[in-house]
Amino acid sequence: MTTTHPTLTAEEEALLPSEADLRHYAEHGWYLSKKLLTDAEVDELVAATDRYYAGERDRHLPVRPPRLAYWDPSRGDVQRHNDYVHYEHDVIGRILRKPLIGAVAARLARADEIRVFQSTLIWKPPISGEPSNIVPWHFDKHYWASSSSEDMLTAFIPFHDCGEEMGTITMVDGSHRWQEVGADDTVVRHFADRDRDQLEVMLAENAAHNGAEIRKIPMVIPKGHMSFHHCRIYHGSGANVSGRPRRAISLHLQDGGNAWREYPLSDGTLAAYNHDVLVRRTPQGRPDYADPDFCPVIWRRGAAQGG
Repeated sequence: MTTTHPTLTAEEEALLPSEADLRHYAEHGWYLSKKLLTDAEVDELVAATDRYYAGERDRHLPVRPPRLAYWDPSRGDVQRHNDYVHYEHDVIGRILRKPLIGAVAARLARADEIRVFQSTLIWKPPISGEPSNIVPWHFDKHYWASSSSEDMLTAFIPFHDCGEEMGTITMVDGSHRWQEVGADDTVVRHFADRDRDQLEVMLAENAAHNGAEIRKIPMVIPKGHMSFHHCRIYHGSGANVSGRPRRAISLHLQDGGNAWREYPLSDGTLAAYNHDVLVRRTPQGRPDYADPDFCPVIWRRGAAQGG
């Protein structure tokens, strides 16, 4: 990769991760960014997501994927998850496609191109005893078995200062480097469909197998900053006891080399992702994870795609 990105301003160049940051990410599996969104951009996100929750859409998904996370008011005051917000709402999508975010991800993944993979709008209510607020330990690659890349990553983007009292995202330090044991077909199911105790046991077993300490690092993230994490790092989050909602977007990102792959399961079916019923097909008839409608490029070496 080149170290200069002509589409960024000099001020933005200074916000990219340093070589020391890249070494930290490779060793620990997570990175806390500098201020990548201005206060005005974050405030615009807040206003746009308020309108989204009120029903505003610029377009709707053409079909409803089988594992779509899509909160609506009938579900009550639980933790809200809404997928594909970058597709359904133009203002949200424009801010999430900010080239600087893609440039940071490209450096961390050592990639020439970064595309959106998924975006999930999250609202964690300030209810300490709400079961849906607890996100058990998991890593994202389990749910992306139909993706060929091992370098995918996620930007967690809170809309405010976000610390432990809000139930911030928390990483199991360095766990992306563990050799996985005890995995079977159940790992491709989303954590919401699995037993939390089983996930705790899986974390402990994998730590023991690797002779590793389970070191949990809460991400303390100021407004406008974000955390990035590797697709194989264990992470989760706890209760929100702050007295106000924790609002954020998880922006899942794929490097340019990622593509759909055949991943057989023990019952003879193939692992699938929600994209598979939405995106266009390649000439070979496979789901195209480079479909610009659902997986737009936000950074390419020499040319950013941020419009």
